[in-house]
Order: sequence, then C-alpha cells, then structure tokens
Amino acid sequence: MGIGRLDGKVALVTGGASGIGAASALRFAEEGAKVVSFDLGASEGGDWKKATEIAPAARAFQGDVRDAAALAECVREVEAEMGGIDILMSSAGVAGGGAAHSMDEEAWDTTVDINLKGTFLAAKAVLPGMIERERGAIVNVASVEGIQGCEGGSAYNASKGGVVLLTRNMAIDYGRKGIRVNVVCPGFIETPLFRSVFDMEVMAEVREKVAYQHHLGGRFGQPREIANAALFLASDEASFVTGQALAVDGGFTAGHRFGVARMMGLE
Repeated sequence: MGIGRLDGKVALVTGGASGIGAASALRFAEEGAKVVSFDLGASEGGDWKKATEIAPAARAFQGDVRDAAALAECVREVEAEMGGIDILMSSAGVAGGGAAHSMDEEAWDTTVDINLKGTFLAAKAVLPGMIERERGAIVNVASVEGIQGCEGGSAYNASKGGVVLLTRNMAIDYGRKGIRVNVVCPGFIETPLFRSVFDMEVMAEVREKVAYQHHLGGRFGQPREIANAALFLASDEASFVTGQALAVDGGFTAGHRFGVARMMGLE
C-alpha cells in the first residue's frame, strides 16, 4: 500500500481495463484515490480487479472514447456519486501503422480517432468541472513514438505526436485555472497491445532489436513502471510540473547503441 498521496481524490482512467490504464488505476487506488475506469473492454480481472479490492467504491463504465456523449454521461454520473473529478488519465489506445502510401484510410482514421481524438474528448468531458473548481491534473499517455520517428509507425506515431502537442497546448490554456496537464511517453511496455504486435512470429527479430535499444538491461518495461510515473504527475508532488512530456523508456530516446559498449566491456 501507498502513503496516501491521492487520499480522497477521484481519478478517471480511460483504458482502465488492462495494461497501463489498469496498472495506473491500481497505483491510484493504493494511494487513496477513488478510481473509475472507462474502457471499451470489460473491466474484470488483473490490476483492475486488485484496484477494486483496495477501493470498493470503484466504478467501471464500458464505452468508446470516440463517443463524446458516453464520456459526458460517465462524468455526470461520477460527479453525482463521488464528487468532482480531480484526475484524468487518458490511456485508451490502439496500435496502427504501415507505410503511408499503402495504409488503408479507414485504419488511419481509427488509430487517430481513438488515440488523439479520444484524448481530446476525455479532456473535454472533465475540463468544465475542473475549471469550475480551479484545480485538476490530467495525465495523457503518448509514446516514445510520439517524440521521435520509428519505422512503420505512420498513423500511431502521428496520433501520439498529436497527443504530446495537445498536452502542451492544454497546459498553456488551463494553467491559470490551476489545472496541470502532462503526458507520459512510455517505451515499449509489455501490455496486451504490445503483445498483439510483437508476439507475431514475423516480429521475432524486430522484437530482439527493439529490446536491445532499451539501455536499462535491454528489456521491455512493465505497466507498473509507467503507472509510477503517472502517479507522480497526478499527485501534488508535481505541483509545479505542467506541459511536460516525460519519457519512461529505459533510455530508448537517449540515443542508439551499436555494440561499442560491448567492445569496452560494458555489456
């Protein structure tokens, strides 16, 4: 258990049924928050279940982040039952990519709509209440692929790059209202979304090369490692932090390595 850094606060997590969202809901609950999940999938097992055991008043809403009306209704119900939403974590997302010339237009729209528009709509739903109360913390989830290029990532990278700049704009727009907006940019994290891509047999060699570029041990990250960073940004410990893109990536964006460290006896 934690030390109560979020005691009494209400946290809404999109994509809270699994992966980074569920791990973050659990960390928030461990620190005393009332947690709410909004996810297209059912919120039943894993970290979400653990979160509900810690925070029995937890609520799970099933819905699509592209559905503005469903998000607005979720926020209305939460505010009526639990009070104002103090924390929004937007972690709902999908993978999607390919070379631009060959990518299907519908697949592009789906990726951008969920990853970027969904982040916008979730913020739009909670911001009126935060503005009225003149306080709030929004933690978006982008990716290292939103701050640097990665081959084959077209739609995903574009959507996550959009989340980074949307975050910075919102930080500017709402800072005077006491609302902090930051974005976590994970490296490659072992989640169901990650496994849906990298567990394919054709990706075996790529998986090994990508892992190698995570300089802390040449491994992929765990959802809880991202949740720990999200907890900091959501808490009052980050009271003077806004508009920042925090890479939690095992050193992936620090630069590339090509085996020279091995020659120097450092591997």
